[in-house]
Amino acid sequence: MVNQHWIVGKTRITRIEELVGPMFVAEQFLPDYDSHVVAHHRDWLYPNHIDPVSGKLVASMHSWLIETPDHNILIDTCIGNHKERLPIRDWHHLQTPWLLKLKATGMEPEDIDFVMCTHLHVDHVGWNTRLQDGQWLPTFPNARYLFSKQEFDFWQAERSTSATAGFNRVNQQTFDDSVLPIMHLAQLIEGEHEVIADMLRIIPAPGHTPGSILIDLQSAGAGAIFTGDVCHHPLQVYQPDWNSAYCQIPELARSTRKQVLAHCAEHNTLMLPAHFGPDFAGKVSADGSGFKFTFATR
Repeated sequence: MVNQHWIVGKTRITRIEELVGPMFVAEQFLPDYDSHVVAHHRDWLYPNHIDPVSGKLVASMHSWLIETPDHNILIDTCIGNHKERLPIRDWHHLQTPWLLKLKATGMEPEDIDFVMCTHLHVDHVGWNTRLQDGQWLPTFPNARYLFSKQEFDFWQAERSTSATAGFNRVNQQTFDDSVLPIMHLAQLIEGEHEVIADMLRIIPAPGHTPGSILIDLQSAGAGAIFTGDVCHHPLQVYQPDWNSAYCQIPELARSTRKQVLAHCAEHNTLMLPAHFGPDFAGKVSADGSGFKFTFATR
């Protein structure tokens, strides 16, 4: 069981995979999707980012493990096993070896010091908990779970509404089984927050959800940024005005995306999104009035 990893300064970043493959109908997932625009990128899109048979967007569900000299940090925890996720049938009662892949790094769940969720959608919090003796208990009992207070408050308010859309219903269930059971271990963050002095910082990145965050890593002169769902698919680097269908504050999502891409390009920062297909991470650079993306060699 092989995990990919990247070295940033004195830290090691490992991708812990849950699922990868063609998942989303392009025109539904990216409402502004334009096949004529996409044709200009055909050489690099197929087959790693658009499936040539189904035409679906290739996506990955993965976590990022950061090992520093003193701390072990996990960013985003995917969908999780045994969880009620109907009507999203492909995510319902999953049975994946995600936890074994984490252990293949030499890390036990008890070794994790921090768990950071870039936001509280269903595919970013699932392994916060695991089913033990009929109860949802924290998977990482020694960790401090960090996420945005604004994000928590938003989903707590949503939990009291009568959701009709399937995705919203699933997120309400997610709040019950993957967020509430870890709140005694949680720290709710407001604004920018330094987690580890001069190394790891949380930065607000609202738009996809009201309280989405970025995690900025600096080590020995090198930098990386974990962008969550600021960009779901590499096409959005080239077309930053293309939101996903799940961006809850559309204009703010576009503005945040452009700011993040500009920052990555200016500072030569390794960008590690939550859902890009192979090779999963890379560098943004300026390209005329826009941007381009180069996948990073591991």
